[in-house]
Amino acid sequence: MPRKLTGSTILGKALRIEGAQTVFTLAGDHVLPALDTLSDMDFGFVDTRHEAAAVHMADAWARVTGSPGVAMYTTPGFANAIPGLTSALHSEGPVLSISGSAPLADLGRGATQEIEQVAMAAPVTKGSWMVTDPRRIPQMVAHALKTAYDGRRGPVHLTIPIDVQDEAVDEDEVVFHKKTDPDAASSSLADMALIEDAISLLRAASKPLVIAGTAASYSGSGEALAEFSETTRIPVMTEGDARGLLPDDHPHCRGFYDPGLNGAAQLANQADLVLLLGRKQDFVIGYAMPPSIAPDAKIVQIDPSPVEIGRNRDPDVGIAGSTDAVLRQLTQAASAHRWPDLGWSDELQSEREKWLDDLMSTPRAETPVHAARVFETLKPLLRDDDHLVFDAGDFCHFGRASLPARMPRSWWYFPTLGMLGMAVPAGIALKLADPSRRVIVFNGDGGFGFNGMELDTAVRHGLPIVVVLGNDAAWGIDRQIQVAVYGKPVATDLNPSRYDMVAEGLGAYGQHVETPEELAPAFERAVASGRPALLNVPVQRAVSPRGERAIARWKSGRH
Repeated sequence: MPRKLTGSTILGKALRIEGAQTVFTLAGDHVLPALDTLSDMDFGFVDTRHEAAAVHMADAWARVTGSPGVAMYTTPGFANAIPGLTSALHSEGPVLSISGSAPLADLGRGATQEIEQVAMAAPVTKGSWMVTDPRRIPQMVAHALKTAYDGRRGPVHLTIPIDVQDEAVDEDEVVFHKKTDPDAASSSLADMALIEDAISLLRAASKPLVIAGTAASYSGSGEALAEFSETTRIPVMTEGDARGLLPDDHPHCRGFYDPGLNGAAQLANQADLVLLLGRKQDFVIGYAMPPSIAPDAKIVQIDPSPVEIGRNRDPDVGIAGSTDAVLRQLTQAASAHRWPDLGWSDELQSEREKWLDDLMSTPRAETPVHAARVFETLKPLLRDDDHLVFDAGDFCHFGRASLPARMPRSWWYFPTLGMLGMAVPAGIALKLADPSRRVIVFNGDGGFGFNGMELDTAVRHGLPIVVVLGNDAAWGIDRQIQVAVYGKPVATDLNPSRYDMVAEGLGAYGQHVETPEELAPAFERAVASGRPALLNVPVQRAVSPRGERAIARWKSGRH
């Protein structure tokens, strides 16, 4: 007699083949069979306090490890997960979302907690499907993950009804697939004619600039980018998950591509050639149009997704493929030529340093502490290998402007969705994935309210992250815009709450820090505690340079 396998066992085996070992979850009726079976198969579980946080964790896990991040929840839990999936679509995290549902035979009849899960997931994932037969689970897991990794990465979703999880079928009826290769779709080499065209344009440029974005980070190593920059001496700016791919202190790196947080980035419109390396032509770069990029600048675009090439502006050379593979081809071709030092590169570096000096040296009152002073104080206490995680919000903008990215996959901030609340869950996943390294999370008080209860998750799982919370008792950047544009705040004031006491109530280390002199010792105590920790730092309601640009945009009528 053939051995019987339940759908849950088949799911566990399929996930094992894909290298999954951890599931981020919140238990509920419709996934109880799967959770029970996977626990017997020695999967690790991180049980969260909200399903969106589970997806944020799976997202960060996937991006730092390169392996799929698995999030699992019941039917109403899936509805809670939608914000996390939306964020993962923007961050390009290969997340496998799995939800249960009522039995197949009951769907469409007003079944328990019934909602249209597949349709709900479709707009915020790269693909979503219903599993109707346990025999198809391996094929559907494999197909979902191939979709997640193909081109631009992103989340995918499977709904597996509870009866499909429980159904037992003969083992010899189940065919398991090989492990998904994340690089399979982009392993082919680029046409050498395109490579030579790109080299010709690069050699003719007097002010070339490379802007590396998230898709450039998929390999994670940064070696290809370093070799290219050292061969051509072309200045590089990094953005998204590419932060640290070429360290900020590398001789050819000119820091963060963010015109609001790096003066050098404001000079990008003077470049006569821009190489977009895994960087979309979206709003971050002004759609690659003037005034962000000069109208007569040449554009070379390298991207794993052909549909992203020329989305808003036709490139002079467009190459679809792995950014690493194409860079290596470019470097090999470039090595046949001499590349001069560029005065342009020195100009960018000078502007970068002057802008940062001006930002950090502006006279400020001592208390409440200014956000810039918080990061100035903490900067010498940070290590090169620390994971730095920045939530959205004006407080964190000062840190993104001043704290360097020194290693690949170590400097994390919110994706283009701009969703608040991802930092604490992301920090927890990073600590789980990389326990030997410190994880420092920077959060505003508004953003902390979304997933602050996940400190309880960190405590229960023994994951000692340190949260530095800048508390201006406001929804900072929106309040700044309201006051500057409309003359008054509306629904943007918060209480100066004692989040350190909340942390202590959850079993974490908490401390209230009021003066600059208290901050460094408090940080050291938080690290030494060996527990999840939170420093509640009242800060001034100060507008960041990013906020100032937003205000100027609003005043000009551009939202």
